[in-house]
Amino acid sequence: MSSVPTATEAKPLTFRRFKDGDHKVRNWQAEIFDADHSHKCPTYVQSTPPCQGSCPSGEDIRGYLNIVRGIEKPPAGMKWQEYAWRRLTEANPLPSVMGRVCPAPCESGCNRNQVEDFVGINSVEHFLGEWAIENKLAFPKPEARTGKKVAVIGGGPAGLSAAYQLARKGHDVTIFDERAELGGMMRYGIPGFRTPRTVLDAEIQRILDLGVATRMNCRIGTDITLDELKSQFDAVFLGLGAQSGRPLPVEGSDAPNVVTATAFLKAFNDGRMRHVGKRVVVVGGGDTSIDVATVARRLGHIDQVHEGDRPEMAIAGHVAHDVAAVSARQGADVTLTSIFAIDKMQASKHEVEHALAEGIAIRGGWAPVAVVRGADGRATALRVAKCEAKIAGGRLDVKMIPGTEEDLEADLIVSAIGQAVDFTGLESLNNGKGAIASDKNYQVAGQPGLFVGGDVVRPHLLTTAIGHGAIAADGIHRHLRGEAQDKRPKIDVHAFDLMRKLVEKGQKITAVTEPLRGTDASPGAIHNFENRSDRYVIPHDELFLGHFPYTPRNRRQIVTLSAEQALNNFEERMLPLLEAQAQAEAKRCMSCGLCFECDNCVVYCPQTAVFKVKKSQSTTGRYVDTDYTKCIGCHICKDVCPTGYIQMGLGE
Repeated sequence: MSSVPTATEAKPLTFRRFKDGDHKVRNWQAEIFDADHSHKCPTYVQSTPPCQGSCPSGEDIRGYLNIVRGIEKPPAGMKWQEYAWRRLTEANPLPSVMGRVCPAPCESGCNRNQVEDFVGINSVEHFLGEWAIENKLAFPKPEARTGKKVAVIGGGPAGLSAAYQLARKGHDVTIFDERAELGGMMRYGIPGFRTPRTVLDAEIQRILDLGVATRMNCRIGTDITLDELKSQFDAVFLGLGAQSGRPLPVEGSDAPNVVTATAFLKAFNDGRMRHVGKRVVVVGGGDTSIDVATVARRLGHIDQVHEGDRPEMAIAGHVAHDVAAVSARQGADVTLTSIFAIDKMQASKHEVEHALAEGIAIRGGWAPVAVVRGADGRATALRVAKCEAKIAGGRLDVKMIPGTEEDLEADLIVSAIGQAVDFTGLESLNNGKGAIASDKNYQVAGQPGLFVGGDVVRPHLLTTAIGHGAIAADGIHRHLRGEAQDKRPKIDVHAFDLMRKLVEKGQKITAVTEPLRGTDASPGAIHNFENRSDRYVIPHDELFLGHFPYTPRNRRQIVTLSAEQALNNFEERMLPLLEAQAQAEAKRCMSCGLCFECDNCVVYCPQTAVFKVKKSQSTTGRYVDTDYTKCIGCHICKDVCPTGYIQMGLGE
């Protein structure tokens, strides 16, 4: 059987690479590059900088730094500090907390590292968060309510982030938490000298002021079932967190004075534990282990300890330490062991430096072998051995070195080797790996309307949990509107919005579809503008680094304590930048992937083809344009563009 094509009406093609009669492939290079000019001309490409690409919460870092430095102007009647804070909090509602404790992966990815040192993004965020608290800034309430109800389980960073984003969209949100106060690991896992409680309370209250309700001391799976929540609410977000510590996987770890880091820190933050033993050994290597060690150093020990007043009794919740005994305490000898060398530990470098300065002994390259117990069953020492640890293929490989065993005497041993999720009452959600499986929108597999985020997906940073909450909130919003769950962009961050700036400028623009592009007939963007922020992170070799002179970083004032000074010192160690310092630090930002109005392209264009947009029509991202009747494609504008915003292309 042969197929016979049906007769169809011939339609002219809208695009022809070859004309009728062409039979040879032409060499386009000969036409693109011709002596001192080419047919390539400037294109204006907005890209994502690596700081934003590295930020788990998806902050528009370049955006708020450009506001702080004065490149992007705020709307009339608004101070630049408030405008920068509002840009920042579109992604992260807890900037003052994160500005203190986030290990800042954005700074590791900063292109400025190729010049001299990264931009102090974390310190500028800290400054903006403090300014907002001092000036009592509030989040704008939604203009309309949707009538939809969402239950958020867990009041940690993931739950608070989801509640914040959902409340902004007009939904009625109720947070359920088993604790007496909101904050999750920010309150119960991080000591107050790193996150002052007044700061944490202020940023949480700002979220609640959007109309978010709370039900405290209520555990899902025990006090109320998940099925009951599903019947009462239109959607549910699970931000359970991983607040159960992992015990040491060695013999004898069930001794009463061998505890987990989460239990230790909770007892301290609750105010129950007021002193520790004379000798404390912490096993870990991350920021949590540093927190445990520095808290132990501050608490110290007392000589006369009654049987019922041992630290493990307070940690277990049986008793609270007698406050009167605190005045007699003395310093504790604290040792932290890690399977990795000190310079390879996961803890933030500055936190490690603090710990060493405070007299904490850090022993890298040692692994626990066993807990040595006395006749009463309590641990008397931790037996460790030298080891070689490496991560290969995503798996941890630890090799012990025989004959290197050593006993570290201890009155208290703390395991800070990881955290786990407590699935009591929610066992059906456990995917068998101690987590909950979800898709890219953080919707639980096979359960529409049930979303998840934070450590229950993958134990990681606080800022990661904030990002999960925001993405899940987007998915919940679409679910409540009856819309399909869209595919998330390759680079899932908040990006500079040119359309917003045009609206603020008062420009009359027609509706456009994303991603925004500029053509010769487009009134919304300059000719040959393209927004690639959703798919392209610009590397340092696309920038003209020669534009940037050596400029040292403006560092925050950090109080470093000695071993003696640390005892009983619970004051904050990190102070925010001054206003002038924050502005100076923001000016070090290279604005990778977006024009920062340096005028290089205008000054160096030999044909005067590149020109400034009229002041009445210009704004950030719409500062220069090209007269393509003058352009000869010499590439000079691209070569001298510090930010990589100007690329060369054929255009249209």
